[in-house]
Amino acid sequence: MEKRLNEINTRKMEIRSAIETANAEQLAAFQTELAALEAEERSVKEKMEIASKINVGEVRVAQIVKPQVTKPETGTDSMEYRKAFMNYVLRGVEVPMELRTDYTTATTDIGTVIPAPVMEKIVEKLEATGMLLPLVTRTAYKGGLAIPTSAVKPTATWVNQSAGSAKQKKTTSSVTFGYFKLRCAVAVSLEVDNMALPVFESAIISNIVEAMTKALEQAIISGLGSASPKGVLAETPATGQALTGTPTWAKAVEAEGALPIEYEADAVWCMTKKTFMAFVGETDDAGQPVARINYGIAGRPERFLLGRPVVLCNYLDSYASDLTSGKCWAFLFNFKDYVLNTNYQMTMKKYEDNDTEDQVTKAVMLADGKVIDKNSLVTLSMA
Repeated sequence: MEKRLNEINTRKMEIRSAIETANAEQLAAFQTELAALEAEERSVKEKMEIASKINVGEVRVAQIVKPQVTKPETGTDSMEYRKAFMNYVLRGVEVPMELRTDYTTATTDIGTVIPAPVMEKIVEKLEATGMLLPLVTRTAYKGGLAIPTSAVKPTATWVNQSAGSAKQKKTTSSVTFGYFKLRCAVAVSLEVDNMALPVFESAIISNIVEAMTKALEQAIISGLGSASPKGVLAETPATGQALTGTPTWAKAVEAEGALPIEYEADAVWCMTKKTFMAFVGETDDAGQPVARINYGIAGRPERFLLGRPVVLCNYLDSYASDLTSGKCWAFLFNFKDYVLNTNYQMTMKKYEDNDTEDQVTKAVMLADGKVIDKNSLVTLSMA
């Protein structure tokens, strides 16, 4: 090895002497050769140093290991491809040919065109929620709220000249709101919390909010009032406003007739989509469809039954020929007459279970709800 070092030094001296009379082409060649000689010289010196330590017992041969070479990332996971993809998206720069697969791309390959780390999404089954909460009356009072109601109004009478009329009394009752606690908590282990992607935590929060919304809307429709708010269908309709039958034109007309004229301005139909589609095939005596689907300015479908808006939800039974007798499959109601009182707004909290180190994400709220005027309620149930 010492001999080779001497040869390298001799050649470097020769190059130094020849530089003075060299042309541009020769200078470039000398520069390349000098770089190679210096690299080789460093390698030889490192080997000589290791050999010297072995001789004096400082280093054992077993300790001399080859440096670990990290296997470069390949495919769409590589940093090079991800940067090229970013340039393509932001600036329209084509992905270099050497980074593309040398095959014909088929439809089954489309998913791999986008870098894998970009596709961070948890695919879950969709649920329909949020249709009813915007329609009801929302309040935020402390528990014990009492809303006065009255079914008696004074009447005016025609009297003769200089004659008076009987004095009348105005009586009221009230609807009182209490407390019901709605809670949803999801726990994940400490290991999962530290290893999961941010999209995982985002999905958990989204699931909790959706679950709370679903529970509130379910209570608005069918809550019993004992462990949850009292729902619309837990009320007994006024006399003549609880009907039975099937989704026909005649039955829709009968329900419209049962709705008092004083309450028809803001009342809407409420049913499942399956039940509404049973009305779609119905026509009146003139052959005109009873149910219509229009499209608003935003392009969203707007459903109507006999000209009245229809709110679709999944919180009551769909009409079927084998539906249990007495089950309500559709109703008319003005949702403004339902008051949902939430005196403790939904809050999200995250804490650690000290016994298990599980990371718990929870949402809690206090709520109560009741119908304050049931005279707009007309139900259609199975006979």
